[in-house]
Parts: sequence; structure tokens; C-alpha cells
Amino acid sequence: MSPIKRRLLEVARRTIRAEAEAVADLEKRIGAAFGRALEAMLQCRGKVVVTGMGKSGLVGQKIASTLASTGTSAFFLHSAEAAHGDVGMVRPEDVVLALSYSGETRELLDLLPTFKLIKVPLIAITGNTDSTLAKRADVVLDAQVAREACPLNLAPTSSTTAALALGDALAVALLEARGFKEQDFATLHPGGALGKRLLLKVSDLMRTGDELPRVGPDAKGTDVLMEMSAKRLGITGVFDERGRLIGCVSDGDLRRGLQRLADKFIDTTAAQMMTKGPKTIEADALAARALRTMEDNNITVLFVTASPRSTKIVGALHLHDILKAGLI
Repeated sequence: MSPIKRRLLEVARRTIRAEAEAVADLEKRIGAAFGRALEAMLQCRGKVVVTGMGKSGLVGQKIASTLASTGTSAFFLHSAEAAHGDVGMVRPEDVVLALSYSGETRELLDLLPTFKLIKVPLIAITGNTDSTLAKRADVVLDAQVAREACPLNLAPTSSTTAALALGDALAVALLEARGFKEQDFATLHPGGALGKRLLLKVSDLMRTGDELPRVGPDAKGTDVLMEMSAKRLGITGVFDERGRLIGCVSDGDLRRGLQRLADKFIDTTAAQMMTKGPKTIEADALAARALRTMEDNNITVLFVTASPRSTKIVGALHLHDILKAGLI
């Protein structure tokens, strides 16, 4: 590797270290002020209005998005656009979260009289606790960093990372306070692979009715083979006279039966070949949990029960069903 490449790699490592240290330094500042900010947001009957300019504005957009996706109603208000009418979106029941590292961003300061007139609580994330923004805010969250990762100490790098981390800390603490659950998250993320992981249930994908492979314990080997071939799941359930699942015969069980019994296979029953106690999962379970169960047990099919405490089999789920749904 050339000396120039080695030097650039060291610059990259130094940048990561600088930003990591900036975030780590925030931990000791999580105290009373942070608690007041959380209280204001929890008591908010409207929305959290996040505002900022430039790089702080971009960070603010991400914070607003994270708040909204984790149960805290929020939106981003561009400080410059707000001064030209968009401030009308702010209501007295809202809370404003303003970002400015210097605390002296002109476009943001121009909004402060309006926020005061509306009587909306103002939370500031700033690197200058003596700034105009800090002095006029109801709550100040200190995001000061020792220096930027930029070698010129000019480009917002460590400071924007620190502000983003504070925003994430607020969002996650609020998530915990609201008792936000996996299903709530799923409701707000219906699209893409994440939405499928959190919304798709076993009942949405399972095979039912005539698609469910089943034989009785006295079924002969050839009947078992025909049922497995017809239903194309590579397995069949073995059900007793009361309709209870007592075992299953897989492709592997079938091959082992053929090897062990040879010419006697025709007279071999499903009960003699089956594996007892096959894995099951309830119809209301998330398909993602079914996938984990398959992976943990190195199997490709789960029989599906009507409910967690029920033994009634209502379907079967194959790994291919999960693949076709785009879950993985």
C-alpha cells in the first residue's frame, strides 16, 4: 500500500475516533435538562416540531422522522421557509425542538418571537449554552464537542453526529416511556422487508384444507409416498382417529424406511416410520418467528395450531412460502 493510501486510511480512522468520542462525551450530560425535555414531549398534546438550517436542518429531518416512526407525532419545519409563512403550522399544543450548533443561526432566531407569541415550549439542541437560542429556550440540551473531526475544525462532523445521537436518545427514551411495542412499530412501517417481517403472520402464508398433507397411523408406505407427492411439501402429518397430530413423516424418514425395510416397505405403516412430536406454531404468530423456529431446528415445515394452547392443526407452513412472500 502506498504512503498516501496509508495516510488517508489513518485520516478515516481518526475521524471515526473523533466522532465516537464526541458521542461518548454526551452520556455524562444526560441529566435534569434531558428529563425536562422528555417531560415536555410526553405532555405534548400536539406534535413535536423539529426545526433547523443547513447541516443542523438535515439532522433535524432525521430526528423528526425517527420520532414519528417510534410513536411520537413529529414533523420537520425548515427555519427559512417557516419565516415565510410555514410557521403557521405550529400550534400552542405543540413543542418545538430547535437545532443550531452555534445557537446564533439568523433564520432560526427570527422565529423565536413567534414561538413566544404562540406560547409553545422551546427545546434547544446547541453546542453553545451561552448563545441567544440557549438563553431563550425553555430547555437546553448541550451538544458541544471538543472539536470537529474535520482537520480544519470547520466542517460540521462531530457536532452533527452528537446532535443526531441526542435526537436518537430522546426518541428511544420516549419509545420506552410510551410502552411502544413491536406491533406498534409494524403499524408504522407497513412497506418493504421490515414491514413484512413485522406484519405477516403464519395464517397469511400457511397451507390449509386439501393442501394440508395428512395420513392416518395405519397408512401404508405407498399411501404415505403418494400423499407426500401430491401435496409437495416434503412431509406429511400423521393424525390419529381423533384428528390429533401424533407425528410426521418427512422425506428423510421415508428414505430411511426404504433402506431399512426394503421389500417390506409396502406393508410398513406411517406410525412405524414417523417422527413423534413434530414442531408446531400458532396461526397468529409472526411469520418471522416461524422462520427463526425453522432455522433453529433445521427444518423446512411447521404444522400450524389454531392457538398457542390448542392442539388442533389448521395448516402447514413451508420455508418456500416464507421465501415467496419476500420475508428474507
